[in-house]
Parts: sequence; C-alpha cells; structure tokens
Amino acid sequence: MMNYSKSALSTIPEAKKSPFFGNTSAFVRNPLGFLEKMQKDFRGAGLVRLNLVNRDFILVLNPEDAKHVLQENNRNYHKSEAYKVLAIFLGNGLLTSEGDFWRRQRKLTQPAFYKQRLALMVAMMNDEVTSLVHRWEQHEKTEPLNMSEEMLNLTLKIVTQALFSTDVKHRLGGISESLNEIMHFADNTLKSFIRLPLYFPTPRNLRFKQAVKKVESVIYSIIEGRREELKHNPEVRYDDLLDMLIHTQDEETGETMTDRQLRDEVTTIFMAGHETTANALSWAFYLLTKNEDVLHKLREEVKTVLGEEGMPTFETVRELKYTLQVVQEVMRLYPPAWVMGRRALGADQLSGHAIGPNTYLLLPIYLLHRDPLHWQKPHEFYPDHFLPENTKNRPTYAYIPFGGGPRMCVGNNFALMEMQIVLALLVRKFDFSLVERKDAVADPLVTLRPKKALKMNVKALSRLEVS
Repeated sequence: MMNYSKSALSTIPEAKKSPFFGNTSAFVRNPLGFLEKMQKDFRGAGLVRLNLVNRDFILVLNPEDAKHVLQENNRNYHKSEAYKVLAIFLGNGLLTSEGDFWRRQRKLTQPAFYKQRLALMVAMMNDEVTSLVHRWEQHEKTEPLNMSEEMLNLTLKIVTQALFSTDVKHRLGGISESLNEIMHFADNTLKSFIRLPLYFPTPRNLRFKQAVKKVESVIYSIIEGRREELKHNPEVRYDDLLDMLIHTQDEETGETMTDRQLRDEVTTIFMAGHETTANALSWAFYLLTKNEDVLHKLREEVKTVLGEEGMPTFETVRELKYTLQVVQEVMRLYPPAWVMGRRALGADQLSGHAIGPNTYLLLPIYLLHRDPLHWQKPHEFYPDHFLPENTKNRPTYAYIPFGGGPRMCVGNNFALMEMQIVLALLVRKFDFSLVERKDAVADPLVTLRPKKALKMNVKALSRLEVS
C-alpha cells in the first residue's frame, strides 16, 4: 500500500488568499479570470490549493489527473457538495445520484440514447428548426432578435418533443421562466456564505419553490397521463424518451422505474437538454458573426452535403464534418459545464501529491480547453483544432465538454446531432450580425451563459447569395 503521508510526498502549493475570505472574493469577482491566473501561476505543479466559501479545494490543472479522477479511479470520487444544491430540484437523477443506484439508473437510461433511437429524432429536429426558419422569415426587417432567448425556446421545444412526442405545448406556459428561476436560485446558493434552509420564507426561497412546483406539476401530469393510457391500452407505444424510460426493465430484477424515478430522470434531461445546448448554440452564432471565413466554409459544406433545400438525415448529419468541428470548437471555448466538483472517498495521488480522504477537487473544464500546452490557438475560434491530424497527439482529457469516464453525459450524441442540424439549417437560410460591436462576456453561473443578451440582426439570404 502506498504511503500518503505529507513527509513522503511534496505538499500542494497554495494560492495567495485573504485572511478572512480566502480566495472567495477574487473568485466571485471574476471566476474565469481568477482560474486563468491559477493556470498561469501553477501549471507546472499540476494542482493548487484554494479556499472558497470557507472550504479548501484542490484545483486540477492537468488533463492526466482529470482522466485519473473521472475514469481510471472514478469509484473513489463522488460528486461534490455543490450537486446537493442541484438535487434540491433535480432529485436523484443521473446528474446527482451516486453508487449502485446511479449505475442501475444509467443502465436503464442508456438505451434511450442509442443510435437507432437518435435516428428517429432527426425528422423532429428538422420540423422544429423549419418552424423557426418560417418565423424568422416573417420577422425580417423588424426588431433585432435576442439569440439567447431564441435558442432557449428552440431547444426547449426540441427536448419536449424528444421526451414526450405528443403535443404538450398547452401545458408549457411559463415553464421557461420557471426553469430560469431555478437556475438563478442554484447560482446564488452556490455562491452564498450563508445558506438559509428552504423552509425560511425568503422571497428567493418562495420564488424557487413556486418554480419547482410549476415544473413538477407539468412533468407529473404527463407521466400520470401516460400511465393511465397504458392501463387502458397496454400495447400503446410512443417514439419518445418517456416511453423508453417507462418500459425499460432491470435485467436482473425485472423492475421498472417508479414515478419518482421517472420524474427525476425526465427533469434532469429536461433541464440539461435545453439549457446547455441553448448556451452552446448562442455562443456559436456569436462566434460565427466574428469569423466570416468559418461561416463561409460552413455554408459551403452544408450546400455540398444537403443542397439548397435538402433536409438532414441521420446519415447525412455524419457527413457534416466541418459543422461538427465548429460545434466542437464552440464547446471548447465556451463549455456549458465549465467546472466540475468531486470529493475523494479514500486516499489517492495526483501529480505526485497526496490526496487524502474527503478532499474536495475542482476540475476546471474551461482551463483544460484553453491550455496552451495542448491547443495551437487556445483563445481563438479555430475549428481546425479538431482535424484528425490535430487531435491524435492531444491528451483525451484536454477536451471534456460532456465530462468523461462512466459519468460522461448520456445525451452527448443527441446534443451534438441537434447542434449540427440547427447550425446547418439556419446558416443556409440566414446571415447574422451583432447589434453591439463589443465582445460578449461569459457569465459563469451553473452553466456558461453570455452575460448580456446576444441581440442580432437576422437577414434572409437569397439563393444567389447562398450559391
């Protein structure tokens, strides 16, 4: 057995901190700037010790250490305390559960995202984007569009159709606002020194509880309706994720998910399946307005693969290789999940340093994606980073927009396909220009959003312009 005593291994370097607030003030003031300074000052050590909100954390700066934590020794690392905040709303779904229960749920959920299931989703995605195209064509020459809001609405419609297939739009009034309220509650709670229990009737707690009640009532009503339908017609089936989750059985016990488990998994997919994808798409259109050469090359590929009016299929999406590179590069620069937390259950070793039981780790995806050691143009929008010849010698865990190891996001292929389809169909029909010339600023909340609304002028392209 290894000796993990401090005398046997070098101590982990510590970031300079204030006596009362540790590194919290500097981090809260400018989270991304603070992390970049840590990377610059401590890259050689691989790890650096921080104090945030009265707790010590180890910041992991090395992709090989990230691989060890997320993959090679993943059973030694559970999710950190921050996920308990998300669990207040998400329950015990895939994002927040642990151990044997998580492994069982992952096994039950995985088939919903198999390739044959994803192939069924393409036509639905095409329909939703086509509806957006028609609306934008009518909108032209009026006020600029809020691209962040447009993408949130689009991805909400897509994930709703993927989950429920039947028309539930009449039940979704105000749900986007409720989801937004929940995200802000999580952000504020994670940054707070003092966390009042939910039973304290503060305005923030009351807004959060009302938002949760709204979302839960919608999801439970849909689950109950589907259960009731199955009672009267056990043979009825739907081509949606809810149907898969309801009918999936544990191979050993034959058990299916309870209504509460369905609620937790559906809520997790619902939240993660629209918020993160919408953020990535918003950043994509922002970056394309700043890089006309990339936009031109993207349009050329779409024209070659799909033609002027052809719609994507599951097969042709795989031919949109440059489109995929664009999506990957967007998620490199602006990963929706920009940092992850883990807690060591037992002793371990990272970068030659002792990691004791109960040690809290931060894995800054944002930093790994911009490390000059592994990226040719770390701070530029450069889709050629993902050409095969440029990826073969790069550490795998230098790029982890969906996490890594057994807990990699189960919906990663769904999200990538969705983003390819959205970009392909919209850049083929429209040109985009920013209303404000100032560079957009990232707001590192639970997800990495643009700080201000991305207002854009959207102009329909003529066939002559497209060709």
